[in-house]
This record gives sequence, C-alpha cells and structure tokens, in this order.
Amino acid sequence: MNKENKILITGATGFVGSNLTAYLQKNKCATIGITRNPKTKEEINYSALNDKMWNTSFAMIHLAGKAHDLKGVANENDYFEVNTELTKTLFQQFLESTCKVFIYMSSVKAVADTVVTTLTEDVEPTPETAYGKSKLAAEQYLLSQKLPKGKFLYILRPCMIHGPGNKGNLNSLFAMANKGIPYPFGAYDNQRSFLSIDNLSFIIKELLVQKPISGIYNICDDEFLSTTELYVSMGKVLGKKLKVLKAPKVIVKIFGKFGDYLPFPINSEKIQKLTENYRVSNVKIKKALHIAKMPLSAKNGIIKTIKSFHKNR
Repeated sequence: MNKENKILITGATGFVGSNLTAYLQKNKCATIGITRNPKTKEEINYSALNDKMWNTSFAMIHLAGKAHDLKGVANENDYFEVNTELTKTLFQQFLESTCKVFIYMSSVKAVADTVVTTLTEDVEPTPETAYGKSKLAAEQYLLSQKLPKGKFLYILRPCMIHGPGNKGNLNSLFAMANKGIPYPFGAYDNQRSFLSIDNLSFIIKELLVQKPISGIYNICDDEFLSTTELYVSMGKVLGKKLKVLKAPKVIVKIFGKFGDYLPFPINSEKIQKLTENYRVSNVKIKKALHIAKMPLSAKNGIIKTIKSFHKNR
C-alpha cells in the first residue's frame, strides 16, 4: 500500500465520512476509518491508532465530533470532550508522527451564529453555543501548536452540508413538501449558503493533492439560495406545485415558541435556520486551489440531494 494514498478518517461511518470515503476510494486513495465500533476491515478502533498506523499514513481527516443539538438536551461538557479534547489528542499524535497532512472539520458556527453581511475567514469569532465554542477552542489549540516543516494543517469551516444520507433540516423541509403542506415562511426573503457533499469531497481531495498554505478555510457552494427556492425545487422533484404562504412573522415566532416546549415538528431554532440570512464566502479556498468555481452549482447540488430523498422515502 502506497503511503501517499493512505488516508486516516475519523467519523468515517457518518454522513460526511461515508460519502467522503467513497469519493476518495474512487480517486484511488486507501482509507482507514477510525471509529469506536469498527464493523469492516477498513475500520479500526481509536485504541489501534498507534505509531505505526500514523507513520504509514499520508493524512488524517478528523471528522468525528458531537453535532449541534437542535433539541437542547446535550451536556455542554460533552461538546468540549469530543470536539476539543479528542482533537488535541489526535493532533499531538500527528505532530509526533511522519504523517504529512491534518484536516480538521470545524464549522462556520465556530465563528458566528448569525451573519449580517457575508462571512469571511477574517471575521472575529464570537460563537454563542457550546457547539460553536468547542469547535473554536479546538481551532485555537491547533493554531497555537508549532507546525514542523513539511507538515500541513487545514481547518475547514463548512456551512450546512447536504447530500445522500443527510438527516438535517432539509429532511424536515422535504417531509413537509412530500405531504404537500404549503410553505408558511414566504415572508422571509433570505439568502443562505449551502454545501453539497460532492463539493466538500472535491475540496478535500484537492487539498491532499495540491497542499496549499496551511490555514483556515470556509467551504461552501458558489451561489446563495433562499429557503423558498429550496421548497419550490422540492415540489418540482416531487411533481407537485407547492404553495408558498406569507404568514406574518409574529405568528411564525409564536408557533416556534410553542415548539420549544411542546412536541411540535418545528421550534424557534429550526425556524431560524430555515429563514435566516447566512451567506458565506469561499473566495479564499478557491484562490488557494486555483479553481474558478465549484464543480457543482448550489441549485444542482440541492436537486441531487432532493432526488436522493425522493428515491429513499
């Protein structure tokens, strides 16, 4: 096995990890998933990640982490134990090995929970949630360590990632569309950045190949989309002409408050995610990799994801 093609991936069985693994394998990379419960010969337990494993690998892609909790029941310490402390441990092992590249999957939420203009890498981080704070703490630790010559560190800040197997807010929206429910948030004319799993996988592969300067990079599709556009697109895939209602924002907020305390299908945080502006710039990563645009447009990426939902419903 060629060391230059051997990639270690934590969180390889998750949504991002499984898609990325398949993409890298198609591009002739040998991947080894690092997981708590190995199920295949391509996976090992964290305890088996020894010096030999590190020294015979070209890169570590650290995807494992505790995801943002939409239900508000997670323990704050859990975020730091998984998102921060585990990252510290892995990075120290990386520094002591001959492995060349460390890619850490952070989040735009490590910087800001709301965006007024467009989020760039220069914005001063002010995360509000335990999830965002734990991701930022990991970033700060990584950047505080001296990186030996010949090693590369890439901290990626993706926005909302979607694709086959995704179980995020897009699924809730698709469930509404599938039932023919009118979209009630038409009064919100928002613009959001999204990230298809195909574009994310492409960027990670290019980082491994080109090895640009180490640093922090936002990752997103090129274009902004509104949630209303998403809903209409879902209707087209389903063959349904979905209605868009412009319910008064004050009524929407009241229903969101009910969902915070009662088992409603929607709550304040979900409404915010669906209706807020959250524009992210990907200029820096495209410049670093010398690419003019992402392989997949935002709209085509969304349609591909919606078709996967429709196929598997």
